[in-house]
Amino acid sequence: MKTKQTIRIAWVIMLVCAAALAAQNAGQAPGGQQAQQSQQQPQPEFIRQGRELLREGKLDEALAVYRQELQKTPDSVVANNAAGVVLDLMGQYAEARKYFAKAIEAAATPQAKAAAQRAMAMSYAFEGDCKKTVEWEQQVFNYYVSVNDFFQQGEMANEAARVCIEAGELDTAYKWYETGHERGLREPNIKPDRVDLWEFRWAHAQARIAARRGNAAEAQKHVAAAKAALDKGTNPTQAVFFPYLVGYVAFYRGDTKTALEELQKANQNDPFIQCLIAQTYEKMGDKEKALEFYRKAASTTAHNPPAAYARPFAKKKLP
Repeated sequence: MKTKQTIRIAWVIMLVCAAALAAQNAGQAPGGQQAQQSQQQPQPEFIRQGRELLREGKLDEALAVYRQELQKTPDSVVANNAAGVVLDLMGQYAEARKYFAKAIEAAATPQAKAAAQRAMAMSYAFEGDCKKTVEWEQQVFNYYVSVNDFFQQGEMANEAARVCIEAGELDTAYKWYETGHERGLREPNIKPDRVDLWEFRWAHAQARIAARRGNAAEAQKHVAAAKAALDKGTNPTQAVFFPYLVGYVAFYRGDTKTALEELQKANQNDPFIQCLIAQTYEKMGDKEKALEFYRKAASTTAHNPPAAYARPFAKKKLP
């Protein structure tokens, strides 16, 4: 029987593997927070080796390390998740899901099972499959309902919405962003800064959806609301998400000059921003700069909504 401490350590290691594996490319939009990870937590040697190989772009070798571990411990949740993530990065999505399914089956706790289900959701996100992503995110959402964690309910709803908006499923995205906003605000004894955060996220989401629908006036109204929430100064770490928003809206309005100027102020390590900058350069007719940023986006080894959109999209643009 595993002790609670052993399970807790295994859970943290699994999150590190499934959500990051390599250098984290932040970019949950906006202000999304992946489950907390500590780089100081002890890691199995095979995870350390695999992460190093991923940093070097050696996906085949990283996968071989994980598969070697699975020959010894086929029920290892950590190794199954790790192998699944690498296969997603390689574009072998159906194969990846076999490993995520095994991780879900072998998970020792509801929390660990939810983390593996979340990885499965991201696998479908890499294919731009809004419906299947939502199906799996719903299960993660349900876990957080069972433990009355309203903040994480909002996080998971927003994560599903983020995938759907870039898949062009705008009505579904709106529904889940709305759910995220509503659930997040249910947090007991919620503090003013947390309220402002959810208001900023909701305005941010509505602006992007309006921009995608071609409603410039509606988009600008929500951009103003997002700025008002940010200007309260209660969430300074969210400031980087505002130029991303302005650039996104400008891009879909056809204003490439403003889009580029604003996107260059956003997080330059976010593969989604890199991909959007590349698209902007492409529309401006600068093929060389577009390819430069597509290469950056295509190199991400993260396993989250920004990477799930950017890596496959960018790889298709490369010669």
